[in-house]
Amino acid sequence: MEIARSHPKFRAVWLPLNALCGLAGAATLLALPAVLGSAIDAMVGQSGAQRWLAAATGLIVISVIADLLGSYSSAAYTAAATRTIRRHLIDHLLNVTVARMPTGDLVSRVSGQAAEAAQTGLSRVTLVLSVLPPVGSLLALSLMDIRLAVAFLAGIGGVALVLRSFRRQTNAAAAAYQQAQGRIAGALTEALDGARTIAAAGTLERERERILRPLGELSAQGMRMWQVLARSTAQGAIAGPLVLIAVLAVSGILLSAGQLSAGELFSAGRYAAIGAGLGSLTGLLGSLARAGAARQRVSEVTALPRLSYGSTSLGDGDGTLVFQQVSVEGLMHDVELKLPGGVAVAVVGRSGSGKSLLAALAARLRDPDTGRVLLDGVPLPELDHDSLRAAIGCAFERPRLVGRTLSDSISPGVRETAEAVRAHDFIVRLPKGYDTPLAQAPMSGGELQRLGLARAWGASRVLVLDDAMSSLDMITEMGICESLFHDSSRTRLIVTHRVTTAERADLVAWLESGRVRALAPHALLWAEEEYRAVFR
Repeated sequence: MEIARSHPKFRAVWLPLNALCGLAGAATLLALPAVLGSAIDAMVGQSGAQRWLAAATGLIVISVIADLLGSYSSAAYTAAATRTIRRHLIDHLLNVTVARMPTGDLVSRVSGQAAEAAQTGLSRVTLVLSVLPPVGSLLALSLMDIRLAVAFLAGIGGVALVLRSFRRQTNAAAAAYQQAQGRIAGALTEALDGARTIAAAGTLERERERILRPLGELSAQGMRMWQVLARSTAQGAIAGPLVLIAVLAVSGILLSAGQLSAGELFSAGRYAAIGAGLGSLTGLLGSLARAGAARQRVSEVTALPRLSYGSTSLGDGDGTLVFQQVSVEGLMHDVELKLPGGVAVAVVGRSGSGKSLLAALAARLRDPDTGRVLLDGVPLPELDHDSLRAAIGCAFERPRLVGRTLSDSISPGVRETAEAVRAHDFIVRLPKGYDTPLAQAPMSGGELQRLGLARAWGASRVLVLDDAMSSLDMITEMGICESLFHDSSRTRLIVTHRVTTAERADLVAWLESGRVRALAPHALLWAEEEYRAVFR
């Protein structure tokens, strides 16, 4: 496992090595009955038995070594493949425009389903290798006597039918089982995020019922898989011995007729037993079914649209932001908006009017379905990553801090930005100041928002605040607003519910049902009753 982590360049070695070990194991499995049969004939003839016994010992040693290397390579490959899939999924999710899946379901796919999907390649190789011994047994029996091969085929046909039925039924059950798991995980995560609200509202029983509603389906699909496995195992237990019986019966007749030696009888029995072992593939087929279903769920995540970046750098400009015929299906309709550089624009509207969506489009946290957003004449998707993120900063109502310490979570120029958003005073009171680990820095909602503001404050062209001061006390907010509204070096887009913020802004973008109803100074809009009602 450690080798797989420490040396990624060797990841590609594990699966071929596992396949080679499997081939070596299959070869020794097929050679051993013939060698032991020859040893028996040599003993009967009282000559050369030691040579054959030595060869059998050598084959057993090779088989043990191949088995040990195969076990290690399969574990190393699975660990490396799981790590690769998870890294790819996380990288993709961090760049997805809109993840239309519950958070818990996504976590379930990244954690559990990624590990199961990593088994796909290994299970396929193992399945192919598992078919080789029966095929080799058929050839070996054909070389002894074609009648033995016919008896072998007659018996093994029943085993093949059992496996075919098992795989078909297990595939459907495994997919439904994992989907039910995802629904439970999604509902649980939502409930944990809103645990305090649930407790305050007294809706615990209702939430418990909502979370556990898919449990019945989960149990039913799990039981279905076990029933299919039990039925197929029983059928295999019947069909498997039929192969052995058929071959031994024909072998006995041939032996009594003098057409088969004692050693060949032994070999034929061993080859029949190998064919009968096909019934034990139900476990492998079940694993392959689960891996296939998991791979499908992982693919659904990687199919989510992600942000891509261009190669253009920003030239000179004052932060002019333009929305041209911007629409997002079902949420925003043909928005035409031009925000002059250096102005403070308050974005207001009732709940669901599209305020946060407008902010996300301005910060290019997602792209519109149609239309485009331009910054100083350059469409946002054409900008390279570093230019875009240096030019546009975004702070949220509930920021998520990343990094090891408070200093890491803000940005370069830490103290200057912290002072601008009134975060410096409470940071220096912590035991280690700016070097305090995030996990050891208990913060109120307002203090967390101030750190979120500090992280975004260094943006050079556009500062987008999505209700990012809602938890601040009035005095702190007034202090931050002094810095915010007196800074005309960049455009400020401020989503707000507060009339005082709209009053101080240069312009107000009034949204209604996903459209811009007006763009004008607050004083002009205040004369309209419907505008005043937005703040009630």
